[in-house]
Amino acid sequence: MEIKKPNIILLLSDDQGEWAMGCSGNNEIITPNIDRIAREGIRFKNFFCASPVCSPARATLLTGRIPSQHGVHDWLRDDNKKQEEIEYLKGQTGYTDILSKNGYVCGLSGKWHLGKSSTPQKGFDYWFAHKSGGGPYYNAPFYEDGELVNKDGYATDIITDKAIDFIRKYAKKQPFYLHVGYTAPHSPWVNNHPKEYTDLYDDCAFETCKMDGEHKDSIYLTKEVLKNLKENQKGYYGATTAMDYNIGRILDLLDELDIRKDTLLVFMSDNGFSCGHHGFWGKGNATFPINMYESSVKVPCIISHRGKIPEGLVSSDLVSAYDFMPTLLEYLGIDYVSEIDLPGRSFEPVLRGEELPKDRAVVVMDEYGPNRMIRGERYKFIKRYPYGPHEMYDLLKDPGEKNNLMEKATDESTELANKLDYELEKWFLKYVNPEIDGAKEAVYGSGQINLAGLWSKGEVSHSCDDYIKEKLKENGK
Repeated sequence: MEIKKPNIILLLSDDQGEWAMGCSGNNEIITPNIDRIAREGIRFKNFFCASPVCSPARATLLTGRIPSQHGVHDWLRDDNKKQEEIEYLKGQTGYTDILSKNGYVCGLSGKWHLGKSSTPQKGFDYWFAHKSGGGPYYNAPFYEDGELVNKDGYATDIITDKAIDFIRKYAKKQPFYLHVGYTAPHSPWVNNHPKEYTDLYDDCAFETCKMDGEHKDSIYLTKEVLKNLKENQKGYYGATTAMDYNIGRILDLLDELDIRKDTLLVFMSDNGFSCGHHGFWGKGNATFPINMYESSVKVPCIISHRGKIPEGLVSSDLVSAYDFMPTLLEYLGIDYVSEIDLPGRSFEPVLRGEELPKDRAVVVMDEYGPNRMIRGERYKFIKRYPYGPHEMYDLLKDPGEKNNLMEKATDESTELANKLDYELEKWFLKYVNPEIDGAKEAVYGSGQINLAGLWSKGEVSHSCDDYIKEKLKENGK
């Protein structure tokens, strides 16, 4: 599809499950502006992150590489100056590099969390970056004009203010790409959001995120949340609604400037999230061993371009974050040949209201360190290197993923698991860079502190907090 250089705005939320939107069937959460984008475009109800934690998921969106190709395997810590200065994607091509070379001015407002947040990277001309991956919503730290400043006000409002300034500057002057990286609805949730939003949920029953017991493998976040469950629920929903209000400010501006028809609009989250689903709060690293439940790996994805993309459609196609870069470039009519073999396949035909080619694989893959997933239309298999425990679910009969078919294996389930294991191994063998192979990484979900694998030149790559160390001792590891 040849399109004359539309503006592009990526609205990227943080830790938002696909379930946490009104348009996806949640009748309690208030998201009228996200729902508005869905009415004006296509909502993908089976869009999967490449890793159920923020930094590797974001790196894959930007580069089209899986974590075992870009080397970001966990959320990135910046506890000291050495960690802060690591530029994890140095030398790797992101789609913003390509857009910049094709006449786009690129701007970032908000969360980056891919290393060296102080310095513009990947073709960005405008850089207003949150220092870290999250933190308090008031007096939050941002890099502005190369200086670290703590900004007065509410972070979600501030990120939107800067995004609006960028749009006003470049509207109708030069095609732009704007990356709006919200930290919402990431923790903290209690006493961190305006009461005008959290008070909306005073009488909410939160039936859409019921906490039915505690998962046997949950870690400390769930235990902290349970000390004040209702206030945390109000905080998560309130943070989402506050973000939605600010998204509405951007939508209204596009209409005011009469550039909505000239703008490709994408709403996504980096990774999924559970607010009580399966008995825990968090994402992939909310349990140990790390989990890959649907609520952790399935994320919102809504794409709209007024007059170009069909409106009000819902796609059930299985697509992944590693498909986003080739889709975007094909939609824009930009040719790009990667220096490495990328796994993604464009789903651009769906944006034209067409079906995907019949020969396209109907599985998606995920990885989080030594934990990998193959997910088809019916079955999901999760492999944990080197010795398990592995999981397999029949999502048709067991959409809640409560019956792990590997626990009481039959001949039939064992045969199916072996087949899925083979397909998983074959796929990853094709794309993994052995120098930074996640299956060999000691990833615990406690954060990455250095380049991965051989790229670290012998230094430790991943941290392991005391809670996980105790878990390992309990399991005799």
